[in-house]
Amino acid sequence: MDNTEKSAASGAARSKASTCDSCTDSSCSAARRQLNETDQDFQERRALQARLCRIEHRIMVMSGKGGVGKSTVAVNLAMGLMLAGRKVGLLDVDIHGPSVPTMLGLEGATIDQGPEGLVPVELGHLKVMSMGFLLRDPDDAVIWRGPVKGGVIKQFLKDVAWGDLDYLIIDAPPGTGDEPLSVCQLINPIDGAVVVTTPQRVAAMDVRKSITFCAQVGMKVLGVVENMSGFVCPKCGEVTHILRSGGGKRMADDMGVPFLGSIPIDPSVAEAGDLGQAFVLHHASSPTAELMRSVVAPLLNLPAPAPQA
Repeated sequence: MDNTEKSAASGAARSKASTCDSCTDSSCSAARRQLNETDQDFQERRALQARLCRIEHRIMVMSGKGGVGKSTVAVNLAMGLMLAGRKVGLLDVDIHGPSVPTMLGLEGATIDQGPEGLVPVELGHLKVMSMGFLLRDPDDAVIWRGPVKGGVIKQFLKDVAWGDLDYLIIDAPPGTGDEPLSVCQLINPIDGAVVVTTPQRVAAMDVRKSITFCAQVGMKVLGVVENMSGFVCPKCGEVTHILRSGGGKRMADDMGVPFLGSIPIDPSVAEAGDLGQAFVLHHASSPTAELMRSVVAPLLNLPAPAPQA
């Protein structure tokens, strides 16, 4: 059975009605009302679970530090999974600095209301949702406190018609605050996190906090990606280690989590992002794209996540 047939079979097995009324899984968290739960909260939780039940794998991409290329990794991870024949959604929960629309050339796209909910923007077989699609002007600042941000993330999960997906990649903002915490509280179960760092020790020290965060909330670390690991000369292709190399690998080994691989600084990656092109798609034959695909490979056959308590 090829990847397309596997995806179709998997989607058919997961397909459910738009509510949880037909669910026969007695262990489902939405099967019964929780203690002191109101009617509204119960119905909202059931509606959220109905969406999530149609998504086989849920992965958050996060980092304890900004400027490490986390969104670049998230975009190319999602696109790499799509190119491997999977049905993929990409959810940008960076409320204050949504960059996914720009990196995919989707600036100016708008969200429509469909019969099953908000319709995500589609790029090939990739479904995308971002706060950037809801801003009247891309220069508008979103000035919200935690509870409002949590409510919007809940809407992105509950009210968006994601349909049947093999993977939902969630691009979280830097740090261990409201947005990643909301994702962990709303998505149950979640497969885990891909943590992005750069090689120098200063960055790795901050990113270690993301791994600690995962341990504290009971979320598995699927692996660490070391981004900007050496500079690829655009003339000869030689890799020069401008920054101290190997920090991501040492951090992963020290904290007992998998290391997924290293991605160098390649001027073509930055150019592709500015042009709204997913690098792994538009530069598929480059050595850097091959390294990106090697990061994707371990995630292609994840086991089903165990239900959380």
